[in-house]
Amino acid sequence: MTPVAITNTLSGKKETIVPLHPGKIKMYVCGITPYDYPHMGHGRVYVTFDLLYRLLTTLGYEVSYCRNFTDIDDKLLNKAELELGDRMRYLEIADRYIKAFHQDMNSLNCKNPDYEPRVTQTIPEIIAFIEGLIKAGKAYEVSGDVYFSIPSFPAYGELSKRNIDDLMAGARVEISELKKNPLDFALWKAEPQGMFWKSPWGYGRPGWHIECSAMAKKFLGEQLDVHGGGMDLIFPHHENEKAQSEGLFDEQFVRTWVHNAFVTINKEKMSKSLGNFFILRDIFKRYDPMVVRYYFLNHYFRAPLDFSFDDLDMAQKSYQRLCKFFAEDQAAACEDMLASPLVKKMLAFVVDDLNTVGMLGVLFEHLPELKNNASERACVKMFLNQVLGLTLQPLPEKEVAITPEIQKLLDEREKARVAKDWKRADELRDQLKALGIEVHDKKNK
Repeated sequence: MTPVAITNTLSGKKETIVPLHPGKIKMYVCGITPYDYPHMGHGRVYVTFDLLYRLLTTLGYEVSYCRNFTDIDDKLLNKAELELGDRMRYLEIADRYIKAFHQDMNSLNCKNPDYEPRVTQTIPEIIAFIEGLIKAGKAYEVSGDVYFSIPSFPAYGELSKRNIDDLMAGARVEISELKKNPLDFALWKAEPQGMFWKSPWGYGRPGWHIECSAMAKKFLGEQLDVHGGGMDLIFPHHENEKAQSEGLFDEQFVRTWVHNAFVTINKEKMSKSLGNFFILRDIFKRYDPMVVRYYFLNHYFRAPLDFSFDDLDMAQKSYQRLCKFFAEDQAAACEDMLASPLVKKMLAFVVDDLNTVGMLGVLFEHLPELKNNASERACVKMFLNQVLGLTLQPLPEKEVAITPEIQKLLDEREKARVAKDWKRADELRDQLKALGIEVHDKKNK
């Protein structure tokens, strides 16, 4: 099998993925908390790991891919309280946005994982995991809460390259009088009698970090070949997962940790908490989802992607060029895709830290010579379909109607311009552009 090299966050170096069991790879990717629609940052994460999944399976690896849903969380409870008037109706919120997530991932042509566990369906395994940590002396119970003991795990900070002294100085530490150590984190959170789930420590619900450790163990086992997610998960989430799993099983939890960089706006991370995000389905109103996928793939996954509509416009033109070039290959046949000389050149870049930027450079450089080589062209098209997940179907023309929502934004923007609130006017212009409306201002006389 062709080896695949990728940057391992743990070592900070590019390393060849060497599975625990030859030819078989167990890959876990942290999923969403389904309390709102997926945004562009989510899109980048799951297109990145869909690419890795497609690449590995194309090369002949047997990949077991697990991606979870965190369907019990304060954000879900708050959303249920706000929208439905009852925090205990949080599963209605989760169901709604899980459905939306699947729709958006299907639009981006992301393959379905082999397993998509939900936290609420994994509670017995989570409780058993916590019991094991307590028995091993890695966790303790106090007043119905259970905490992981950081001093019991000397390797804490190894993944995120942080030291205990710096963390003790206050880096993202949740303060509680119940903790023996300020760094200790919650495995189980006590709730009033009868609320959520019954456990050996009383009624309650799991902490965030323990959920992924337990789901990974249930569906993939005690050790993983690849664990991925966005860079924001390195600390504390993945650091805590590592501590829990290695603390319980006393062996390396993950051989290769993989993290993609953020999508940013004006160099600032795109996120719901900052309010500077674009949801995928709004972008899809303006751009075909395949253009969005191509846009992600046209950037190195470990480098920040500073979002702009101008870049999306350029990606659209570039992708349209490919669609037109390969439009006449319906009858051409490819006998052995991986034996194609050009595919070999392209593949050499992708197996080298998912370098799709270099791969696309090779592709465009060789387009002229592909014109008169139908079988080679068919193999390249198959590679773009199968590994990059690009359908290369002609892009449909999009007609945008002026809806009440769009008119409201136009009116609000005009008021901002009159008030000379240029920052707000620019923000509204970007929102309108995401909906397919180009605004051209006339110069004031």
